[in-house]
Amino acid sequence: MAFYLAFKEIWRNLGRFFLFSMVIALITTLVLFISALSEGLATANKEFLVKLDAELLVFQKNVDLSANTSRLALSKRNDVARVDGVEAVGPIGLSNLAIVFPDGKEDLKVSLIGVEAGKPGDPPVTSGRNLLIDRGSDVIIDKNVVDHTGLKVGDQLKVKSIQGSKEEYYTLDIVGTTESRMYQFSPSIFVPYNTWDQVKPQGTSSAQLVETVSNLIAVKIKPGYDQAIVAKQIADQVNNVDVTDIKTAYESIPGYQAQQSTLNTQRAFTLLIGLLVIGGFFQIQMLQKIPLIGVMKAIGTSNRIVALSVVLQIVLVTTFGVFLGTLATLGLAAGIPGNVPVVFDGQSVAIAILTLLSIGPIGGLVSVRLAVSVEPLIALGLSG
Repeated sequence: MAFYLAFKEIWRNLGRFFLFSMVIALITTLVLFISALSEGLATANKEFLVKLDAELLVFQKNVDLSANTSRLALSKRNDVARVDGVEAVGPIGLSNLAIVFPDGKEDLKVSLIGVEAGKPGDPPVTSGRNLLIDRGSDVIIDKNVVDHTGLKVGDQLKVKSIQGSKEEYYTLDIVGTTESRMYQFSPSIFVPYNTWDQVKPQGTSSAQLVETVSNLIAVKIKPGYDQAIVAKQIADQVNNVDVTDIKTAYESIPGYQAQQSTLNTQRAFTLLIGLLVIGGFFQIQMLQKIPLIGVMKAIGTSNRIVALSVVLQIVLVTTFGVFLGTLATLGLAAGIPGNVPVVFDGQSVAIAILTLLSIGPIGGLVSVRLAVSVEPLIALGLSG
């Protein structure tokens, strides 16, 4: 009976409820796009760190876990490797330069990442082969570079680096490709560590460094060892270092927390607006049909049936609106250019949809309370 009453009213006022479903669809589209933008910006910032085959990262002490300002002497790699519970370590060098094209196409800015062959940080390849030695002209490019340039295994790429006050050009041989591993919004290319030390942009200096440095040391832990205990041991046994897990490391990237907080606030306000809009619409609907509810109660319809019919009506309209909004979002997503940082993660989308579906009944609670509190005689104007 409750379902019949809910569906019958929707069918008789199809235009009104369809237009309101469109409003819910627009709110759904907005929430899903904000969620996708939040995920996309986060991924563009942290993807390389998240996909590292390591559990801990070692930074220079007192740099607030900033990879760009961290400087670790390469000898610290051996100090970390000697700590009990450490299975493997790999120095990681981070820098930026540009890929240049002979046809005059605009340069592509990329993250230049130096790694040691076969050590943590060395990316698994999807085609071609891995790096074999710690010097030479071999390079592995990630999927984003492939998508932007069309380069493939066996091709050569030319990079431009600032050395002192001059522009220097280096030719690298593409030996492999890997999945997307963006770092701080830039596609990534991976080179042997000593090659990175030579190619990276460098300032003018009259003195030569005795020892090369890395920005990070990635640490893989032996099975069965506690991550927190190993991190403490490294910090205690190796001088002037900070040790942290991957999550804390990427959350410390400058601007990451502020960016995510802003987007999460926008998403929360959008959901709040949806809650108020749905609540307001159904309350107005309820005020318009108080006499009808009075008649239903006068002929014996229980409060339970009335309340259930209102809830079902809210659920049906909300579900249809969310369904339309999801379809519209998927359609729009197909036309978004590849350089826009929007990622529709399955889990994030599912959470957003479930949240949107739940705000309908929550927003309609006032309408349900109003429906069950209707007195038949008062509603029909028969009360003295």
